Amino acid sequence: MTSTTLQLSEPFGQIAYREAGLSHSGKAAPVVLIHGVGMQSAAWGPQIEAFSKTHHVIALDMPGHGGSDRIPSGSDLPVFLDWLLAVLDALKLERVSLAGHSMGALIAGGFAVCHPERVARVALLNGVFCRDEAASRSVVARAELIGTGSFDLETPLRRWFGDTPIEQAARDEVANWLSEVNIDGYATAYGAFARGDALYSDGFSKIRCPLLALTGDDDPNSTPAMSQAMADAAPYGRAIIIEDHRHMVNMTAPNVVNAALTDWLHTPSEQGELT
Repeated sequence: MTSTTLQLSEPFGQIAYREAGLSHSGKAAPVVLIHGVGMQSAAWGPQIEAFSKTHHVIALDMPGHGGSDRIPSGSDLPVFLDWLLAVLDALKLERVSLAGHSMGALIAGGFAVCHPERVARVALLNGVFCRDEAASRSVVARAELIGTGSFDLETPLRRWFGDTPIEQAARDEVANWLSEVNIDGYATAYGAFARGDALYSDGFSKIRCPLLALTGDDDPNSTPAMSQAMADAAPYGRAIIIEDHRHMVNMTAPNVVNAALTDWLHTPSEQGELT
């Protein structure tokens, strides 16, 4: 695996990403991974290790996270979609299997709606979808608080992790990433996350590629009902709910998540091939 940076056009600046697998053979299909708010591409470690054996894996640092430059403060979800398009163009990736976690799932889902020709299949891990009024008020209030520079490290960690040894080990890694995040980049991403849950929901019916929506049954904000609603809204959608796990399932239940992603990657991408 290599860590690489690439200069994009304005206003996106530098993108940092981790790359592994058969990237130069022309034979390995590309898989692009986008993490959630406060994380970095290293959060996809179990997936990078598993899928680099068969695919060209590119895990991106989201704007203002890891080694990637910030985008303008207050940018909403469409700007993140424009950023992803600029990344794929710069990497000369015409059509990819696209997976996102949390905020990354919002980006991936919106991108599949707006740029279907660039997406062979899309996986939405612990995504949010059409929050109810109470949940919307709560997340917008958190976004406004974060926008003032107030950042509470412990609150998301309590929501995201239980007490099992594997969850506590993952919690320690995530706490380190959260403690290193650029607060302005975090605030911009969180604001887009808070305001973007229904922005592209009406377009899910037009997603013609395989869609996987996956979450943990104990995730209080990226709920099983949301994953099922995403799958139901897409013509070729499938929902998987992982028992006894919360928000960071790709780290806390890597074997189960990787098995689901393996099935997803083996699903034919063309509508005419689907049964």
